[in-house]
Amino acid sequence: MTIDAASMDDLRSQVDLRLREFVERRLPSDGEPDFRPLRDAAEDLLAGGKRLRPAFCYWGWRAAGGGDEPGVFSAAASLELLQASALVHDDVMDKSDLRRGMPAAHRRFQALHEKSAWHGSAEQFGEGAAILLGNLLLIWSGEMWRTSGLPARALAAAQPVHDHMRTELMCGQYLDLLEQANGENTFDSALRVALYKSGKYSVEQPLRLGLVLAAGGRVPWVDELCTTYGTRVGIAFQLRDDILGVFGDPATTGKPAGDDLREGKRTMLVARTLAAASPAGAATVRRLLGDPGLDGDGVAALRDIIEGTGALRECEDMIADYLGEALASLEQAPIIAEARTALSELAVAATARKT
Repeated sequence: MTIDAASMDDLRSQVDLRLREFVERRLPSDGEPDFRPLRDAAEDLLAGGKRLRPAFCYWGWRAAGGGDEPGVFSAAASLELLQASALVHDDVMDKSDLRRGMPAAHRRFQALHEKSAWHGSAEQFGEGAAILLGNLLLIWSGEMWRTSGLPARALAAAQPVHDHMRTELMCGQYLDLLEQANGENTFDSALRVALYKSGKYSVEQPLRLGLVLAAGGRVPWVDELCTTYGTRVGIAFQLRDDILGVFGDPATTGKPAGDDLREGKRTMLVARTLAAASPAGAATVRRLLGDPGLDGDGVAALRDIIEGTGALRECEDMIADYLGEALASLEQAPIIAEARTALSELAVAATARKT
C-alpha cells in the first residue's frame, strides 16, 4: 500500500493556501507601503520548502484517529512559519548569502538599503531587518497555531508540546553556535546538535503535536512512537542535511557548494573525518574549515579528505541504520494503516532528499 500522490499534493496545497491567506491578513498589500518589503520577503521565503513539518503533524493527527477537521491544516501550517523564522535567524548567524537560490533575508534588506541610498550601514540595516522579520514570523507561528480553529481542549492539551518545541529549537541553535566556537567536537556532541538543532522540531515534535491534538493528551504509546520513530528520523534528517551542506548540488540545494565548510559547521561528518584523518589531513581540515573565503579548490580538498577517511560512508550508514530502526518501530505502533504507510514514506523522503 502507498499513499496516493494526490493526497500528499492536497496536503501541501492546503498548507500553502492557509499560509498565503494568513500573511495577507497580517500585512495586506494595500496597507502601509513601508511594510511591503517585510511581506514580500515573508511570502518569498514561505513559497519554498518541502512542507515536511506540517506533513508529520498532519499524519500524527491521522495516526491517532483525527478526522477531517479543517483546523488541523492551519495548525500544521503554522510550523512552516516557525521554520521560516529559524531560517532567517540562522542565515544571519551564519552570514549566509543565499537561501533556496535567492538572497538570504539580511542580504535582501541590505540590497534595499543600498538601492535606496539610505543613511548608515547597509549591512547593519539588513541584519537588523532580518532579525525583526524572523521575530515576526515566530510571533505569527504562535498566532496561527492558536487561531487554527481546532477545539480549545485539543489545543490546550498540545500547548506544552508546542512551547517545548520552540524552546528546543532555540537551544539547538545555541548549541550549533557553541560547537563552532569550541572549535572541536565529538561524536556525542555532533549527535546532540543534530537532534536539537533540527531533528526534534523537524520530525519528533511535529509528529507529537499531531498525535496529542488527536488523542486529547499524552498517552504512553505516543511518547514511545515519538522516541522510536520521531527521534531516529529526525537525526537521520539532519545527518542528510549535513551531507548536503558539503556535497549538495547548488542547483538543487539553492546554496553555494560547500557552504557548511565555509561556515565551520561542526557536524557528525566533520567529527568522523577528524577522528579518522591522518595528522596532515586533520591539520588541513582544521586550517580550512570555517574560512569564509574558501574557494572551489579548498572545498574540493576538504571533500577529498572527508571521503578518503570514510566519514561520508559512515554517515550514510548511520542514516540507513536510523531509518531502518524507525521503519521497524512503525510496525508495532497502534496507529491506522494509512498513517503507518504515510509516515513510512515521509521518513524515506526526509532522509533521502536532494535539497
